[in-house]
Amino acid sequence: MNRVLLLGAGGFLGRHIRSVLVGHTIVRSPTRAECDLVRMDLPALIALVARERPDVVVTAAGQIVGSGADFVQAHVVTTAKLIEAVAAAAPGARLIRIGSAAEYGAVPHGLTVGEEQPAAPVSEYGLSHLAATRLAEFAGEAGRLDTIVLRVFNPVGPGMRPGNILSRVTAMVSSAAAGGATDIALGLHDTYRDFVDVRDIAAAVLAAARCPAGPQRVFNVGSGRAVATRDVVRLLADVAGFTGEIRHGGFTPDAARSAAVPWMCADIDRAHRVLGWAPAYDLNESLNTLWQADGEWPARRVAGVAAR
Repeated sequence: MNRVLLLGAGGFLGRHIRSVLVGHTIVRSPTRAECDLVRMDLPALIALVARERPDVVVTAAGQIVGSGADFVQAHVVTTAKLIEAVAAAAPGARLIRIGSAAEYGAVPHGLTVGEEQPAAPVSEYGLSHLAATRLAEFAGEAGRLDTIVLRVFNPVGPGMRPGNILSRVTAMVSSAAAGGATDIALGLHDTYRDFVDVRDIAAAVLAAARCPAGPQRVFNVGSGRAVATRDVVRLLADVAGFTGEIRHGGFTPDAARSAAVPWMCADIDRAHRVLGWAPAYDLNESLNTLWQADGEWPARRVAGVAAR
């Protein structure tokens, strides 16, 4: 692995993936203005891949908010174009796609989900990711190119998108701390999620880029532990030093999608056996890093402005 073409490097996951990869290989990461996978036509994408001559192509581009048509464009169509482009311009390269645990849909409470679990997404978002995963699997099985999909569970780390519940709580606690508020209000469903540090996700991408080719193409990337969302919110507040009440309030726009899947927990044995990967950060470390980067410093800046 001498050259990696990383697409989506400006996004939440992409930034962290790039920071890990640059310590091990040459990374080319065009900006969205240079390579918008949704808008770029196939000949231009083929030309880009031909110029870069990558050994590995990683796509961390995607969309978490939008319509079904948006998700199909962002996940399915872009994956189809990438498969065509890499097969044409760099047929010996490996294509690594970042997928989603939403591909599994609703599963029985308490089940640790392995990659062989039948996928039955309950949202357009999950369905679009599953369709993209199937395209990657078909391309690999047909021998067109080497493909790997990393099904990422609930990522945690600095720079999370505003629609995410932990990003929302970080901003609310930061504002409360700066303004002296004694409570915050948000809507929380009774859900359980597998939270995985974004640095562990980046390490999984590196492991996937390095591993020998094999028949298994889909790998779960999670912590292997499900935690109640309410408990994670309270833990984040505790990490921030916020001892006030967390009372019931409004839900985020994607709350209904989340509520449709009450439980999710990853079986990460395959990634450990085949990729040699295992998570290195526990949830408390992840939340501390998130708060220090996205909550503590903004709160100090706001408080400093108010003091002046």
